[in-house]
Amino acid sequence: MIRFISDIEHYDIVLNLAAKARRTLWIGTADIKDLYVMRNGANLPFLAILSELIGKGVGIRLIHAKEPGQPFRQDFDRYPLLAKQLEQMLCPRVHFKIIIIDLTICYIGSANLTGAGMGMKSQFRRNFEAGIITDEVNILNSVVEEFDKVWRGSECLKCQRKQYCSAPVV
Repeated sequence: MIRFISDIEHYDIVLNLAAKARRTLWIGTADIKDLYVMRNGANLPFLAILSELIGKGVGIRLIHAKEPGQPFRQDFDRYPLLAKQLEQMLCPRVHFKIIIIDLTICYIGSANLTGAGMGMKSQFRRNFEAGIITDEVNILNSVVEEFDKVWRGSECLKCQRKQYCSAPVV
């Protein structure tokens, strides 16, 4: 299956799939902000979903390109499990937007993990976003490898932006 998605489908499809992860959830994004979602009739930070998943034993990896702002930090601090078990890496070179769910399905596209990119913003406050969801094995394997090469730090030795990297792997 390869499915094109756009705009609000990032919220309706991608975030809902991510919330159903059972084993692993890998997220790569250039920008990350205090993204909110609707759950059981209540607005809550997507970080609450991530904390809930970690509590169920889901391994979550997050790569982002820059430090998030204060609203994100405040939401993050409300979920102590994230500080203990969320695996995260800051890489100033990351510009991809990738979400890999249970190593069986992935999103590749333009949307950052922000309210305007994926969240609950109204149709007049959203970014115009596009991407694909797929479980096509060849694409999935390539996306997993792309994420994992950054996670492993295989690009760190030749990176020319180390001065911007707060925690280089190498």
